[in-house]
Amino acid sequence: MGKPTGFQEFDRREAPHRPIAERIGDFHEVDLPLPMEEMLRQAARCMDCGVPFCHGVGCPLANRIPEFNDLVYNNRWREACDVLHATNNFPEITGRICPALCEAACTLNLGGAPVLVKHIELQVAERGFEQGWIRPQSPLVRTGRRVAVVGSGPAGLAGAQQLARAGHDVVVFEKDHRPGGILRYGIPDFKLEKHILDRRLEQLTGEGVRFETGVTIGQDLSIRYIRSHFDAVCLVLGAGQPRELEVTGRDLAGVHLAMDFLRQQNRLNAGEGLTAGETRISAEGKAVVVVGGGDTGSDCAGTAIRQGARQVALIEILPKPPEGFNVETPWPQWPRILRTSSSHEEGCERRWSVLTKRLAGSDGRVTELHGIEVEWRNENGRFAMREVPGSEFVLPAELVLIAMGFVHVTHSPLVSALGLKLDARGNIATSDYHTSEPGIFTAGDAALGASLVVRAIQEGRQVAAAIDGWLRK
Repeated sequence: MGKPTGFQEFDRREAPHRPIAERIGDFHEVDLPLPMEEMLRQAARCMDCGVPFCHGVGCPLANRIPEFNDLVYNNRWREACDVLHATNNFPEITGRICPALCEAACTLNLGGAPVLVKHIELQVAERGFEQGWIRPQSPLVRTGRRVAVVGSGPAGLAGAQQLARAGHDVVVFEKDHRPGGILRYGIPDFKLEKHILDRRLEQLTGEGVRFETGVTIGQDLSIRYIRSHFDAVCLVLGAGQPRELEVTGRDLAGVHLAMDFLRQQNRLNAGEGLTAGETRISAEGKAVVVVGGGDTGSDCAGTAIRQGARQVALIEILPKPPEGFNVETPWPQWPRILRTSSSHEEGCERRWSVLTKRLAGSDGRVTELHGIEVEWRNENGRFAMREVPGSEFVLPAELVLIAMGFVHVTHSPLVSALGLKLDARGNIATSDYHTSEPGIFTAGDAALGASLVVRAIQEGRQVAAAIDGWLRK
């Protein structure tokens, strides 16, 4: 702990954002860095709380948060960078897009002003790249064992890096044009510019990880080939099966899944262009309704605003969370409270406790969303919904984006052809990251269901350890 009285002397100061009028005109990152003098003050706020819940309860990666805060305060940035990378493969990414579970569990959050952990993490990683401290770490000894990693999202990249550093030959297979999975194609550039990802991929390549893109296992390469040419296979496919909006009018033109909308814009930003026969999904000049109030819905709103939407409405079936504090989720739990993202700040209507009843249109295109307000009650220990009579409403909707989350891994020919057992929720069943088939492992959203990038990184690290242990038996 650098300054025993720091938490008393210094207030929490949020990282600034670019002005709204400026940032909605492009897809560059919204956040700005705090100046160095302020960073030292923010690191000084980390107190000697005895039991660091940020590290032990909040962070899935168990980042050694008090340690790197102390090192930053004492201007020992390189050591802070080493401590951070000891548990986190991609802190420059989590420092941008993680919801900061660690800050929710911070002891200072009992007073509502936790340590600025996420932004400190980001600045440590950025300084590491600027100073050349982050370099490829090649193993001293190669094992000669080969591992195929199928999927290049955060779990796949973390797992591949850990396996390569253990001395195994690793090939990552990705069906898309470029590696990165949801980091590249699902998260908007205004939250994560893709040169940040490319910079880290260069490190992985330098450590011996090979990337084979535009390859769908089971189509472009047979499952038999993969099993015969690799000693182990790691499936990190993500939870790609979206939750659908099953209402009349779903088949109207102008109704799209959120990820199709976000992926297309990211590809256009990267200069990839539209694929053959693909239609441009544009919000320009339109009334947009986003069905789903989570992070993906927020990302859709920010993207639609940048495309020039006339108006944007976000509707959520769950009730509006309380502001500031929720007695049902006390510290150090992740609080279920009202959150306002940078996209929300840019101008959109938000409505809660709303059920979509049907979509209506003209000449085959959507023009209206018909909904009704609902009440939520605790009935015999169950959270039950009831429609409110007379609360029907209509929203103009020339573009409807379905952002209702994901249910499980896509049950693709790869999953079925391997004969993998599934659990009750449709995820791939595992035991210590091993699937029902010998030598085939899985982790991340494919095994857990849709979760956070920080959990995916931890899953990638854990599955790599399981594979390494199995190969060395």
